[in-house]
Amino acid sequence: MISRLAPDDFPATVKSLADLLVDVVAGGASLGFRFPFRQEEAAAWWRTQQPAVSDGTMTIWVAHGPGGVVGTISLVVDRKPNGRHRADVIKLMVHPDARGQGLARALLATAEQAAAQAGVTLLLLDTVTGSAADHLYEGAGWTRFGIVPDYATDPGGTLEDCSFFYKQLT
Repeated sequence: MISRLAPDDFPATVKSLADLLVDVVAGGASLGFRFPFRQEEAAAWWRTQQPAVSDGTMTIWVAHGPGGVVGTISLVVDRKPNGRHRADVIKLMVHPDARGQGLARALLATAEQAAAQAGVTLLLLDTVTGSAADHLYEGAGWTRFGIVPDYATDPGGTLEDCSFFYKQLT
C-alpha cells in the first residue's frame, strides 16, 4: 500500500526511511552516499529534509509491506517563482526483497499523478546510466536529455555516468 506521508508523521517515520536507505545503498544503489554508510547517517540525512516536508516543498510517499516501509519516492517542488511549474523526483527506493513486483513503477506513477494534480507540468530526475532505474524511466515515458560521464560515484567509490530525464505532464 502506498500512502502520502503527512508532515506530522514524518519524524516518527525517519527511522524506517533510514533503514530502507541503508539497505538500498548496501545493495549498491547510487543515492548520494558512500560506504561505510550507517543508519545514524541515513537518519541524519532524512532529518535534514524536515523543513521542506513541513513547508510542503517536499512530499514523500511510502510503500508499506509486512515488515514495514519497503519503498519510497519524493517530489521536490522548485521554490523559485519562475520554476513553480516544475519538480524533481528524488530518492525512489525499493527494498531489495520487494523488487520485481512493480512497486517502483507504482511509486513513480503516484508521484507523477500527484504532481499533475498540483499543477506541476514538468518533472526532472537523474539516475545511473544503464541501471534498472534508467530502464524504468525510459519505459515509463520519460525523455533522456543527456548523459554526464563520471558524474558521481557508486557507494564503493567508482565513478559512474548519470542520465538526466524529464517528463512533461498534461
